[in-house]
Amino acid sequence: MRRKHCMITGLIFFIALSSIRADDGVIFSTDLGLQVSSRPEAKLSITQSFIFPFMRFDSPLTRDNTIKAALTAELSPLSINGLAEITWTPIAFLQIIAGGKLGSGWNMPLGKGIGINTDIEIGKSGPHKQSVTGEPFEGLFSSGWGGGVIQFDLAAVIPGDWNHLVFRSYQGINYRSFTGAAHGESWIFENDDAENRNGLVYSANYLLGYQMPSSPILNTVGLMAEAEQYLYNTPGGDQWGDGLGRWIFSALFNFTITREFSAALILQTRTRRNYGDSDYENTKGMFYQSMTIDKDDPYRLVFYRAAAVLTLKLH
Repeated sequence: MRRKHCMITGLIFFIALSSIRADDGVIFSTDLGLQVSSRPEAKLSITQSFIFPFMRFDSPLTRDNTIKAALTAELSPLSINGLAEITWTPIAFLQIIAGGKLGSGWNMPLGKGIGINTDIEIGKSGPHKQSVTGEPFEGLFSSGWGGGVIQFDLAAVIPGDWNHLVFRSYQGINYRSFTGAAHGESWIFENDDAENRNGLVYSANYLLGYQMPSSPILNTVGLMAEAEQYLYNTPGGDQWGDGLGRWIFSALFNFTITREFSAALILQTRTRRNYGDSDYENTKGMFYQSMTIDKDDPYRLVFYRAAAVLTLKLH
């Protein structure tokens, strides 16, 4: 019943947004996106955005206040998803964000779209082998998040075309669940690390970037750090480092090819849990909860992926 209520609420929200007229000062945009990377993954998306003025005043900090609503449909070789997100900018340097995602998937030799990750060697000594299994569309993945953004542009304080040094920080909480998983069961979605459990996850990211006014194509470069920490409080989680934060570090390059077409190149490394003398590659296929973290040296940094995000503005 709750899922049906959420779907109805989302439909009402979509109808209400669709009823807003362009002459109300609302900006409409439709974007087609494609994500590809050096990993066996790809995702096609289409996003309809509505940006309209809200609580604008004469102050330089509030005269551009907006609410942005975005509806997105995603399709990958392993999954299909729908997303909705609202971003409220009550003051120039602050944003409040809330959103949700609903999807499902299927499995193939290319990877696992959705399923349960189980320990198949319980009772044996040493690391245990895992089994990731699932039927197509056997359950729904859902995610709901909320958080805040602090952002700053040096050019707002020191005007100048060459002074666009920007900083952005997001802090938020995300609740993720899979209807096919019982309490405490681990599951996989979109070929991730299969360490998810129904519950809360803390997430954050930090971006430092520079916008170059005289570059005809490469207009922004930046460095980003993303953090995620499980808040499951699983008994015995200290053994395998369940409470350790996961970090992804990215170098970003954004290109404006034409007014309608842009591309971003992303190079990423990430932290992985360090299981002592075990070679990380040898831990693949092992159930993560059966291994023991090296508490003196819990992290190792490994290459993650090179990715490209292509965006075509349709409207």
